[in-house]
Amino acid sequence: MTTARRMPVFKGFFTLALVLTLPTLASCGGGEGDGSASEAAAGAAAGPAASEGLTPEQLEKGVGPITNLELAALDPELAATGEETFIVKCSACHKMDDRYVGPPLRDVTQRRTPEFVMNMILNPEGMVAEHPEVRALLAQYAVPMANQNLTEDDARAVLEYLRREAAETPAGS
Repeated sequence: MTTARRMPVFKGFFTLALVLTLPTLASCGGGEGDGSASEAAAGAAAGPAASEGLTPEQLEKGVGPITNLELAALDPELAATGEETFIVKCSACHKMDDRYVGPPLRDVTQRRTPEFVMNMILNPEGMVAEHPEVRALLAQYAVPMANQNLTEDDARAVLEYLRREAAETPAGS
C-alpha cells in the first residue's frame, strides 16, 4: 500500500524534471545535422587531415560566410544591441572574464580577427569541423558551441559588443 502511494509522487517528480529539462536541452542544440556534440567530437577526431585544405586566410579569418570585414570606430548603439543579443543567446555559456561552459570573451577581439569571431558565431559547426584552433578549444572545453541561428546583423552587433567589452577594464581590476 505504501508503494502505491509513492509511485504517483515519483512519476510526478520524473515528469516535472523531464518537462523542465527538455527546453534547456533543445535550446543548446543537438540532433542530426546541426552541430551536435557527437558531430563535433567526430570533427575533433578528424585531426589535422580536416584542416589540410584551409588557406592561410581561412586559418586567420575562420570558415564561414564572412571573408572580409572593415571595422570603423566603435558604434555604441550597435554595441548596446549586441549586448542584448549576447545576454539572450550567449550568456548561458560565456562570461567576459571567467571560464564557464565556453571560454571567457573579454579579449576575444584582441586574439581573433573580426571575421573569425563572426564566423564562429554564424558557423560553429563548420568551424569545429574544419578549423584546428576551434577543435583545440573543443578539446579544452569539451562542449561544442551551439548554433544560435543569429543573422549576420545579429552577429555584427555581438561583435561590436565584444569590441566595447575589450576596451573596458574588467570589474575588480
